[in-house]
Amino acid sequence: MASADEDLLTTGQAARLLGSSRQHVVDLCARGQLPHTSTGTHRRVRRSDLERLASTARAPELTRDQRRSLWLHRAIAGRIAEDPERHIQTARRNLAVMTAAHPRGRAALQLLQWETLLASPVEAVLDVLCSPSPESADLRQNTPFAGILTDPERSTVLAAFRSATRTRGSPRLSHTTPVPVY
Repeated sequence: MASADEDLLTTGQAARLLGSSRQHVVDLCARGQLPHTSTGTHRRVRRSDLERLASTARAPELTRDQRRSLWLHRAIAGRIAEDPERHIQTARRNLAVMTAAHPRGRAALQLLQWETLLASPVEAVLDVLCSPSPESADLRQNTPFAGILTDPERSTVLAAFRSATRTRGSPRLSHTTPVPVY
């Protein structure tokens, strides 16, 4: 059975787990954002407190290009929902061409992920297309869904995006931003 001491981390260990500097962890402790105990002059933090802090940390915001891509992919998701078989087949054909053109590197890894997704239930594909998560935004950079939207549909979505971001400012989405479900 693990003792309570084994659950305690140094500020350096905590920093490595957070991917931050040790000073950042010290500052979090000093501000009361990260509970800690003192062992002499050294701070110790519980792993569970660190994990709780990490899980509630604000996610990186999507760039304007990533938000525009998300709008386009939500429209694509709507088309897929109308005729899943046809549009998934189009994506598979596109994927074959893209895979031949990009046999190595990051793009090849993303295309392999798309291949797995396209073999999954359509709901998994729709989740990635509509998710503001950093992983989904990254995956959409090499999308196999070209040609699903017609040029007029694509133009309409882009005009709506420009209008929405111009009139309401630039809404920022993070992967923790709730997305309305219709």
